[in-house]
Amino acid sequence: MEKTIYIDDKPVRLKSTAATAMRYKAQFKKDYFSELLKLAKVFSGQEKDGEIDLQDISYENMGLVDFEVLYNFIWVLAKTADKSIPEPLEWLDGFDSMPIADIFPEISELLQSSIESKKK
Repeated sequence: MEKTIYIDDKPVRLKSTAATAMRYKAQFKKDYFSELLKLAKVFSGQEKDGEIDLQDISYENMGLVDFEVLYNFIWVLAKTADKSIPEPLEWLDGFDSMPIADIFPEISELLQSSIESKKK
């Protein structure tokens, strides 16, 4: 699955493939699915019309969110789409801002696609 979003008014291609989880582990030394399931637990029950809005998350649950993980997910999806992007910190330095509240709903479909099975 692939899509283009805008971060800091710049188009950014994002892609989720079978290799995304392995690329995540190779880069961050953490299990992609474990991190994704922790994140899902925090956002459980927060969906509206199939999407998650960070503004609806309770203060207590926001304290459980490691925003570095969110940045890592965005980077690995971008790296999967474009092998030429630099290492995470260098890539993030290319943006003046990274509005997670706006971006997370855009990437949630890509993250879900990596764990959902396709029905025949």
